[in-house]
Amino acid sequence: MFLFYFSIALAIASSALYHFVAKSTPEDVNFTVSLLVTYAVAFIVTLLTFFFFPIQNSLATELGKLNWASLGLSAAVVGIEFGYLLMYRAGWNLGIAAPLVTVTAALILVPIAILLFKDKISWVNIAGIFVCLVGLVMLNWKR
Repeated sequence: MFLFYFSIALAIASSALYHFVAKSTPEDVNFTVSLLVTYAVAFIVTLLTFFFFPIQNSLATELGKLNWASLGLSAAVVGIEFGYLLMYRAGWNLGIAAPLVTVTAALILVPIAILLFKDKISWVNIAGIFVCLVGLVMLNWKR
């Protein structure tokens, strides 16, 4: 039960921190330099997680278990990083950009989840999707 709540709390806290830091990145720094330092530090932090999640087999065995998803995740992470840095440099509001991207991505994933992963949705889920759509309209409403 601990992992259930810890995982969502970690994802929420990290996401909030991510957007705060991305918005705080200096506008005049080169994107590539910024991301190079980010990924170098992330590499070191990831190495430290081996203390909490040690390898059960050899590193070669674990590497052999990987598939295309690791490359896809890499491309997605770089795309997210560049996308948000560009959005914030273009003047997007922190309180609008993050929910807009997150909700839109979630809505794109609904049919993928149903068709490819055979996820089931209920009428309550459909109502939630409708609320998300209304929320997107409200986020983009001109004052």
